[in-house]
Amino acid sequence: MRRMRVAAVCGAAVVTAVGGVIPAAGAVRGAGAVRGVEAVRGAVAGLAYHGSADIVGDRVDVRFTPHNHGPAAVPDSVVRIRWSQPLEEGQTLPARCAPEGDRAVRCRVGRLGAHDTGERIGLRVRLREAPSEVLLEFDPVGGDGTVDESRAAERQRVLVLNTGDKYYF
Repeated sequence: MRRMRVAAVCGAAVVTAVGGVIPAAGAVRGAGAVRGVEAVRGAVAGLAYHGSADIVGDRVDVRFTPHNHGPAAVPDSVVRIRWSQPLEEGQTLPARCAPEGDRAVRCRVGRLGAHDTGERIGLRVRLREAPSEVLLEFDPVGGDGTVDESRAAERQRVLVLNTGDKYYF
């Protein structure tokens, strides 16, 4: 029964994320693209983040690898990961990541060539309380450091239940 529940939740998470993860015919739409989709010399670069997440008590472990599915290189990029629950203050994060408010962390992805894979990023954060579930959102961040709210449909979203199981995205 537990496997069915995990499969059902994973399926729901994939359906939620699929709009920005799988390229449409003739176009590339990145799930966590810099400014949604970054034009570089007339070509399109599309970033997506693939990995896993799990919750145990008030601790959330997120591991992901950035991928550029587009034909153009991305000179530098940042991803903002938002949690639906507030994070505990004063946590130690990887050197490339920094807290943003009480529910988000920004991580520098760096340069990605066309059809390239970046370095794996791993985060372990503590939430203020132990929730039954948490929604993670990977937001596109532009070169000027702002989240492009007009590209909200291209956000990658992952629902993680507090079952101790890993959820893949």
